[in-house]
Amino acid sequence: MRIVSGKYKGRAINPPRNLRARPTTDFAKENLFNVLDNLVDFEECDVLDLFAGTGSISYEFASRGARSVTSVEINPVHYNFIRQTAAQLGIGNMYVVKANVFLYLKSCPKQFDVIFSDAPYDLEGSERVIDLVLGGDLLREESIFIFEHSKQHDFSEHPCFWQLRSYGSVQFSFFKKA
Repeated sequence: MRIVSGKYKGRAINPPRNLRARPTTDFAKENLFNVLDNLVDFEECDVLDLFAGTGSISYEFASRGARSVTSVEINPVHYNFIRQTAAQLGIGNMYVVKANVFLYLKSCPKQFDVIFSDAPYDLEGSERVIDLVLGGDLLREESIFIFEHSKQHDFSEHPCFWQLRSYGSVQFSFFKKA
C-alpha cells in the first residue's frame, strides 16, 4: 500500500499483520482521486474519513493538501496505527477519533466538504451511514459524500445519488445533498 500523489507521494504504508482492514486498492484509490481532482479544491477542503481502517484514504487527502482530515476508527489497533503513521509522516492537520461511526455521526458538530465511508463490506447495516450523513448537517453546500461498497449493492435509486464509479471489485457511489 502506498500514497499515490501529493506531498507524500510514493511513501509506503506497511500495516502490521494484526490489522484486519481491507484497504482500498491502490488502483481504485488512484482512480478515485483522479475523479476528485476535477471536483474538489483539496486545500479548501475539510474531510471526514469513516471506518478509516489503515488510514490510507486519510493520508491521501492529507498528502494532497486538505485543510483538515478527521479519521474515525473504532478498532484500537487500527486507531493507534493511523495515529502513529500520521505522526511519522508529519501530518499535523489529521485528527484521529476512536469512536463508533454510527454514534459519531449523530453527535458530530462539524461540517465537511468531503465525507468518505469505507465500511467493512460484511458489516450488517453499513448502508445506514448514507442516510445518517445525508440526513444530518454534516455536509456543507456543494459537498460530496462517497460510499465505497461491493458490486452487490446499488444505490442509484437513492434521492441524493449522483454517480457511480467502478474499479474492479470496488464501487464508489457519489452522493450530493438534495
